[in-house]
Amino acid sequence: MDNLNKRISAGQEKIAVIGLGYVGLPLAVSFAKHVNVIGFDIDSNKIEKYTNGIDVTKEIGNEEIKNTKVIFSHNESDLKSSRFLIVSVPTPVNSNKIPDLAPVISASRMIGRNLQKGSIVVYESTVYPGVTEEICIPILEEESGLKCGVDFKIGYSPERINPGDKVNTLENIVKIVSGMDEESLEIIAKVYEIIIKAGVYRAESIKVAEAAKVIENSQRDINIAFMNELAMVFNKMDIDTNAVLKAAGTKWNFLDFKPGLVGGHCISIDPYYFIYKAEELGYHSQIILSGRKINDGMGKYVAENIIKKIVKSGKDLNNSKVAILGLAFKEDCPDVRNSKVFEIIHELKEYNVKTTVIDPLVDKKEIAQEYNIVIEDFENIFDMDAVVLAVPHLEFKNLSLEELNSLFESHNKLENKEKILIDVKGVLDKNKALDNNFIYWSL
Repeated sequence: MDNLNKRISAGQEKIAVIGLGYVGLPLAVSFAKHVNVIGFDIDSNKIEKYTNGIDVTKEIGNEEIKNTKVIFSHNESDLKSSRFLIVSVPTPVNSNKIPDLAPVISASRMIGRNLQKGSIVVYESTVYPGVTEEICIPILEEESGLKCGVDFKIGYSPERINPGDKVNTLENIVKIVSGMDEESLEIIAKVYEIIIKAGVYRAESIKVAEAAKVIENSQRDINIAFMNELAMVFNKMDIDTNAVLKAAGTKWNFLDFKPGLVGGHCISIDPYYFIYKAEELGYHSQIILSGRKINDGMGKYVAENIIKKIVKSGKDLNNSKVAILGLAFKEDCPDVRNSKVFEIIHELKEYNVKTTVIDPLVDKKEIAQEYNIVIEDFENIFDMDAVVLAVPHLEFKNLSLEELNSLFESHNKLENKEKILIDVKGVLDKNKALDNNFIYWSL
C-alpha cells in the first residue's frame, strides 16, 4: 500500500468509482482530468448513455461527458484493475422510514468478489455511524478472503455535492476524509487532494466522519422545519412569512432559512439514519424527529391551501384544473427522488382536481413510465383555474406575469376567471401579482 497515491498520480494505478449518479458521476469525471478512472454502475442502460455522451444527471453536461477519459463499465470484473475504490451508491429508507442498506451491502459484496491485496475502499454513501466498520468490513472480508488492516484498508469520505448548484461544486467544497489508521488516512487525503481545490479535513475517525455527514443535513432539515412551522402559524394570522423573515433578517446573527418543500435523496433521508441509530441505542429522538414530521407533511399542507383557495373563489373542485410548475425535488435539478410535489398532486387528485405538470428539466419518458405522469409543454397549457409554482426553476422564475396569465386564458374570451397563483417558496413579486388581479398565496 506504500505510495499508492503516488502510483495513482503517475497513472500506474486506477481509481474506480462505484455508482454513477449525482455523486459518483461528477466525482469520476473530475478525477479523470488528472488520473485513470473506471466509472462503474450496475445499470447497463445508464452506462450506454454515458458512453454515448449523454449525461442523464444533467450535472456535468453532455459535452463534458463526451470528452471525459472515464472508462465506463457495468462489468464488475473491471474493478480488479483498481486499488483505490470509491463507493457512491444511494442509501435510501424504506416505506417505514427505516434505513435501507441493501445498495451499500450489495456494492460491498461485489467489491469483495473483485478486491485485490493492497487496496483501499472508501465509502461516500450516507450511513449512520458504525456501518462502514461494523457492516461493510465483514462483507468485504467474507467475499474476498482477505483481512482488513492487513491485505486491504478502508475509509469514509461523506459526499457533499449539492445537485443543481453550479457554484458550490465538488472541487470547491471542503472534503471530509477519514481512514482506519494513519496510513490509510494520509493516502485517502492525498488522493482527494488531487481534485479538491478547497482542501480536505482529516476527521479523527471513520465514525466521526459518518456522524458529521448525518448531522449536516439533519441541522438544515430542522431549521427549515422551524420556518415551515412559522409559515403555518403566520398563515393563520394572515401575516406574510417572507415579510417577517425579511424584517428579522436585519439582525446580524439571524439564520437565513426559508420555508419550503424538503425532498431529495439527502436532507429528507439522512435524519432517519440518525434517528434509527439513536433508537437502536435506546434514545428516542425529539427535535430531529419532530422536524422530519413537519417537513414530511408540507406537501399535504400546500395541497390543502390550494383546495381552500379554489373553494373560496367559488369554483367547482370536481371541474377545477391546476397547473403544477416543477416536479423535481429542488430548483434547477432534474432529480425527482422523494419530491414532495408528488404528494401535492396526490392530494389534489383525492379531490378530483385535474392536474397538469410542467417541468423542462425532468426526463419525460422516465416520469411517464415510473409515475404515470405526463409532462406537458408550457405553450400547450391554458384554461387553468390555479397555477402552482412548486419548484422555482430559473425558467419559471423568469416568467413574466403576462406569461403566467396566459395559463389561465380560455378559448372563450368572454369568460372572466379568478386567477389563483400559488407561489410555494415566495419567489415572485407578491405585490405585482396582486396588482394584476391574481389571488396570491405562498408559504
